[in-house]
Amino acid sequence: MTDSLFSVQDRIVLVSGGSRGIGRALAKGLAERGARVMISGRDAATLQQTAHEISTGPHLVEFVVCDVAQPDEIVAMVDTVIKKYGRIDSLMNVAGINIRKRAEDYSVEEFDKIIDINLKGAFLVAQQVGRRLIAQRTGGTIINIDSLNSFRPLKAVQPYAMSKAAISAMTRGLAMEWGEHGIRVNAIAPGFILTDLTQKLWSNPTMQAWNDANCPMKRLGQPEDLIGAAIFLVSDASKFLTGQVIYVDGGITCGMQWPIPLT
Repeated sequence: MTDSLFSVQDRIVLVSGGSRGIGRALAKGLAERGARVMISGRDAATLQQTAHEISTGPHLVEFVVCDVAQPDEIVAMVDTVIKKYGRIDSLMNVAGINIRKRAEDYSVEEFDKIIDINLKGAFLVAQQVGRRLIAQRTGGTIINIDSLNSFRPLKAVQPYAMSKAAISAMTRGLAMEWGEHGIRVNAIAPGFILTDLTQKLWSNPTMQAWNDANCPMKRLGQPEDLIGAAIFLVSDASKFLTGQVIYVDGGITCGMQWPIPLT
């Protein structure tokens, strides 16, 4: 990296939900560029395998088991980062789940599970990291993973859409409160990203045709498409940017496609 403006070299980054999908891609992208990365998730075996596979940069990627629906495990996770590295610089707040159902069919238990991980867990992780950043007096960055659902909700994912709309509000609120400490809080809102968990959905020809008709870039996103935005938000290149949601979506939220003839 010849221009330090976009450098993440030696930044201490915690990627909550970093064992697969978007979190894995972001962790790998940051590690390859010299960040010191620790990933977390619920399954130790998956974390260990991921950490081994993405440790291709100058530093080994470390891991810690944490279920963000369990507040005590969140405290232990952040303590582990501080014990290992002596400080924390950035949080990638990625952990989340979704259950696709019609709104009238969700059970209370399913609703609670989604909210506990996507919203309460995300807030508590940000809170614990924020407390450490305030105490360090060194500033820092928190990047939440939002969704295009917070801009335009889709059908059959109502609790998920609600949780992500709240993440947008949380991002702005924490930016307001913690800006005086030099802490920047932003969010990345991915569009339709092809991962192992969405492979079945997007293998449907009807869904493929719908995306091609509605996405200006005429393709699905890949997890790696989010790395550039993450590097920008972690680095000093975004040092006067806070409280913002960046939509990395191939332009699908630009407007509404309609079948009017162009000639």
